[in-house]
Amino acid sequence: MDRGGDDDGDRPRAFLAGLLVLAALATLVLHLGYVPRHFPEEYYRAVPYLAAGWVSYAMVFYVLGRLASDPSELPSMRSGDVGAALALLALLLAVALDAGGFSPRLVLEAYVVLAVPLYAGLALVGWSLGRRTRAINRIAGRR
Repeated sequence: MDRGGDDDGDRPRAFLAGLLVLAALATLVLHLGYVPRHFPEEYYRAVPYLAAGWVSYAMVFYVLGRLASDPSELPSMRSGDVGAALALLALLLAVALDAGGFSPRLVLEAYVVLAVPLYAGLALVGWSLGRRTRAINRIAGRR
């Protein structure tokens, strides 16, 4: 049954491309514009901006997973599991540092090091979800 516009057609791909641009812009604006205003001096005030930036960052990789992957069958979510574990572990270590008296004001470098696995984890989660969505849509007949 032809619906006149599948996921491989122009309209949905254009929508995903637009979403990719918006998510990338939101990520950049939040991380370069808003977070530096509060972090590390008032890092509790930076948390909402960081969280919104993390969501938009993961959305970038979700859309990339939808656009750039071509899974032949339903992919495993192991990379998403690894990504979630990396992100949570990085956050837990950051909380442990802060609870131990090592705030971002004192040892910003430690928090920068913890940002690497956090952002890698968010990218893996986004990519995995995007890939899985692409496969599910194909299986459901929506390509």
